[in-house]
Amino acid sequence: MTKDMEPPTTTIEHAPFIPAHASLPEITLKAIILSIILTTVLGAANAYLGLRVGLTISASIPAAVISMGVLRLFKHSNVLENNIVQTAASSGEALTAGIIFTIPALIVIRFWTHFNYIPMVIIGIIGGILGVLFSIPLRQVLLADPALRFPEGVAIGNILKASSTEENSLKYLVLSGGLGAIISICQTGFKLLADNILLWIKIGPTIIGSGIGFNPALIGAGYIIGADVAVSIFCGVFVGWILGIPILAWQHAIPASMTASHAAMEIWSDSIRYIGLGVMAVGGIWAISALLKPMFRGIVLSIKTMGQAGLTTFQKTSRTEQDIPMLYVIWGILLMLLPIYFILQMIGSHSSLPFSAHLLHTFSLVNLFFVIICGFIIASVCAYFAGLVGSSTNPLSSLALISLILASGVVLFLLGKHFHFDTSKAQAMEGAGIAILMTALIACTAAISNDTIQDLKAGHMVGATPWKQQVMLIVGVVVAAFVIPGILQLLFNAYGLAGVFPHPGMDPSQMLLAPQASLMAAVAEGMFTHHLAWSMILIGSIIAIASLIIDKWLRRYGKRFPVLAVGLGIYLPVDTSTPLVLGGIISYLVHRQLNKKLSQETITPSRHRRQMQVGILLASGLVAGAALTGVLLAIPFVIEGSGNALRILPESTKILPEILGTLVTIGLCIWFYRKIVDNA
Repeated sequence: MTKDMEPPTTTIEHAPFIPAHASLPEITLKAIILSIILTTVLGAANAYLGLRVGLTISASIPAAVISMGVLRLFKHSNVLENNIVQTAASSGEALTAGIIFTIPALIVIRFWTHFNYIPMVIIGIIGGILGVLFSIPLRQVLLADPALRFPEGVAIGNILKASSTEENSLKYLVLSGGLGAIISICQTGFKLLADNILLWIKIGPTIIGSGIGFNPALIGAGYIIGADVAVSIFCGVFVGWILGIPILAWQHAIPASMTASHAAMEIWSDSIRYIGLGVMAVGGIWAISALLKPMFRGIVLSIKTMGQAGLTTFQKTSRTEQDIPMLYVIWGILLMLLPIYFILQMIGSHSSLPFSAHLLHTFSLVNLFFVIICGFIIASVCAYFAGLVGSSTNPLSSLALISLILASGVVLFLLGKHFHFDTSKAQAMEGAGIAILMTALIACTAAISNDTIQDLKAGHMVGATPWKQQVMLIVGVVVAAFVIPGILQLLFNAYGLAGVFPHPGMDPSQMLLAPQASLMAAVAEGMFTHHLAWSMILIGSIIAIASLIIDKWLRRYGKRFPVLAVGLGIYLPVDTSTPLVLGGIISYLVHRQLNKKLSQETITPSRHRRQMQVGILLASGLVAGAALTGVLLAIPFVIEGSGNALRILPESTKILPEILGTLVTIGLCIWFYRKIVDNA
């Protein structure tokens, strides 16, 4: 997934927190109810954030802290119940990422006019359960591999253990969550605070300008992704918006009747975002090619362990090593074949392509095996990546993009002789839509496999029972599959999506960009119509190569220059990317000050780690509070049919909200910094 949080790497502990001979309640009624609630709430927050900026935050840490705070209200609770809750909640967040990175592309290409509930539920459940099943044979092998450090899984495990003895973690989430919600409702709802300032002016034959955004969710997300990624995003902003738009405006001669701001957005839509696409495509391919060896190893391990795993029950196995029996896993995979074939048949029969019965059967059968084989390979790769680089830095979107290209190739191979993709745009969009739906199945499988291994590592540290975690992972998948489609439809109705608006008169400034889904839509459409802005993509490819060279040079000094983040800075509107940069700057200042205090021995190492955790909790709360407010505000917006349903100030009033928005954002940043550093 494109979230680039870098949790602290700690030493892997082999002795579980709760020993194998101890037996504590894990799957309890209160844990199940809390899991369902947090899966829904955090999944909704990530759906909004992912559609807004193309990032999701890990649900594990906030879920662990919230659940421990709630479970303490009961007389009997324990760390294993807490682990069960975060396991289910994180799987819901992972499935959300797999869905929102792919399926909204169907809206973008007009394959769907709305989010079709039943197909989305089926895709989410099938893909998610396959992700859990594919990862089960890998657990023991990957967790025993000393080369795999599981940075995020270890961080989550340590937080779970710490949360069992500390009682004040929840207050940071509640405090920052409430603050983020208040600011967000004043920005998006009451319109008392501006959420951005944009300034573009004409100078001779060109335009210059820029802007800044004040969204608190994005500031929190920027803190989580860190300084290195924020610097890369800023470089993308500089290349795409500060340099790119004036140059392209000068080349293409802006009509005198067009305003500077309108011209800037048109140039971004027609050219700049395709440069970002080129950067991200080359960066994704490089990330995959640079990890071919671990990819191959992950696939081999998966095949090997599938063959060697026992097929019987686990009664003779230690409690902390009991997976779902392999016989059940195999039967589960076989049972998934039927609904996959059914959904492929349904996709083909409901399209406008004139399938014959024989062609539809052949098409569905071939793609059934493609989805299973490609899903298995990508899931194995993601599971290995979770141990190698962590879940957040796992290149899920790049793997999904590769899956989309392969799926498009399969569809073109099977149907190219029967239909007119080259000459009929309608048929080309049908083919692209089918390829995107196949990719959605694979992406959901990969996202859950990635999350499952991370959660099982955290569970291994605290002494959880693996099969109980695996059951709760499936519970989280099912809950998210039923909830997320409705949330996406609500958001689409309230804000619009990537240039597509469900009804006229909607505010384009509130539109959800869905960066990954827009990228998927552009690639799929280009594959079938052979109409992509190749010159802009080529420029992006050159920028990506230069960024890779810079990244390699900086690695000598322990720094990074993530090329995908550069592409994101070019691809996103400037008022969306700048608050990410702002959050990254705060992260840099906080880490520098805390490290200085540690070196001067004014704080202890344990206190240093604690304050680092406080920073993550505050940022997570800020994201969750603001993002959930965006979801809740969608309700009155949809009821009234307008994004101005709660507006207090008249639309003509702009200077006052901009001044207030600037002052509130400055205050938020100062409070955020001091809350972490001054308590150290």
